[in-house]
Amino acid sequence: MTAPEPSPAPAPHASAGRAGPGAPYTDPTLGIPVPTSWRGEPRNRLVAIGDSLTQGFQSCAAFQTQLSYPAIIAHELGWAEHFRHPSFDGCGGLPLNLEMLLRDLEDHCGPTLDWWDTPAALFRARRFMDKVEDYWERGGGCTPVTNTAINHNLAVFSWDLRDALDKSADVCRRMIDAPSDNLALQVVENPGERAALRTLPTRPPASGALSQVGAAAALGEQTGGREHGEATADGEREADPEHGIETLIVFLGANNALSSVIELKVVWSEEGYDDLHEKARFTVWRPEHFAAELGQLADAVGRIRARHVIWCTVPHVTIAPIARGVHGKLEPGSRYFPYYTRPWIADSAFDADRDPHLTGEQARAIDAAIDQYNDAMAEAVRAARRAGRDWYLLDTAGLLDRLACRRYYEDERARPDWWTPYPLPRELASLDPVPNSRFLLSDGDRRSDGGLFSLDGVHPTTVAYGILAQELIEVMRRAGVEFRTPYGSRPRTDPRVDFTRLVRRDTLINRPPNNVTSGLHTIGWADEALDVLARALRFGRRGG
Repeated sequence: MTAPEPSPAPAPHASAGRAGPGAPYTDPTLGIPVPTSWRGEPRNRLVAIGDSLTQGFQSCAAFQTQLSYPAIIAHELGWAEHFRHPSFDGCGGLPLNLEMLLRDLEDHCGPTLDWWDTPAALFRARRFMDKVEDYWERGGGCTPVTNTAINHNLAVFSWDLRDALDKSADVCRRMIDAPSDNLALQVVENPGERAALRTLPTRPPASGALSQVGAAAALGEQTGGREHGEATADGEREADPEHGIETLIVFLGANNALSSVIELKVVWSEEGYDDLHEKARFTVWRPEHFAAELGQLADAVGRIRARHVIWCTVPHVTIAPIARGVHGKLEPGSRYFPYYTRPWIADSAFDADRDPHLTGEQARAIDAAIDQYNDAMAEAVRAARRAGRDWYLLDTAGLLDRLACRRYYEDERARPDWWTPYPLPRELASLDPVPNSRFLLSDGDRRSDGGLFSLDGVHPTTVAYGILAQELIEVMRRAGVEFRTPYGSRPRTDPRVDFTRLVRRDTLINRPPNNVTSGLHTIGWADEALDVLARALRFGRRGG
């Protein structure tokens, strides 16, 4: 299938909010003022809809959702005790916690894997995976706790724009197949749908028809004073009579391109891209298909009673270290490598006839499509602001570009005029080594490289989620959102994410598994022997 056509020349207004065409959007208002006047305080101060990046996914699992970026923001808002989110604590989370698997192998097989350890390690890994599968399909995790209160973090891993519009708890329940204890597969079936049953409302029965967007809309309808025994945001302030949500974050679209680097395969969307079942065949959405889906999503979000809406752009997925560029840049000054393959395959060992890979031209085409996704998102925000809605754009693509280690930081000739390195918070800049976007490695005693991406090479570490939280906090402050001390008492004049707290909670930063060696041998072995990354990160996608 052919790649999308290059982007058309930008319209005269297309650079509003950024230095020029192709540069990040640095002004979240896109240069369009919106007069606002609010009364009282919405009962739901923060709501988020999105995918794994919003759910707090790490190392192939939704696990510590209390450390997702929305939960970090809620903590800094002084609203953490009110912020509702699902829990996935059992057996390391869904679908497979790679960090826990590696620690289990380390405990039973030592910090390194030699060829004579392979049978024992394979047995141990299969035993671990079988335990996880049993827990979520037949054990304590198969029946989620239900309640009538709708979660504030409504994100579900693996979901794209269509899922957010159409999938509900009722739909997911029908999609879950009768589980089978498959000794060969040994992976949780329908993990995304199982996660949704813990995330989306299921009680009363009518709530089971609410999608992510529908659930957010229901929270938006909770305007005015106390209802059904619930207090206002802090139990004392007057409730907003018009808006049930103060800030709504929308971070969707990564899964409309992410499968291309997870599967190292490019299949452009065709007819069926907007069908819940047919769309699994595609790994990258054509820009016109993405724009059509985005238009429907923007219309639905526009009907939600939220004071402020922050849209996050789609990051360039070819920066994620799950697909490592090999054999040097295509040419001096290029952003791209001739091939992208798995990070444990060394340049000297890579064989294009044997090893899975994307070409540099495919990577360039994927990035070009994402640029058009983000321009469409900017246009949606621009139109909303012109209509008087208080919508904002956070350019997370530009944020990741400024953190990109191999694309720009280490190659001065590839840096565009707008590029400057992202200034890490003092607590992270003082770490040794300083966290970067490379694959996380250990020298056997401590972290020796990486630190911004977790062990799946796709999702952030806890401290990197903190960086995203801080960027969103800055946009929220611009919108006039008041941040308070932990128990919601006193306003904070300069709210900053507590990175000391996050470093302390981030086991990959302060105590990575010792078997994540400089050669990535253990992760490469696990993926080749057990197909771990493809099984866990494809999230049970159907299709070829």
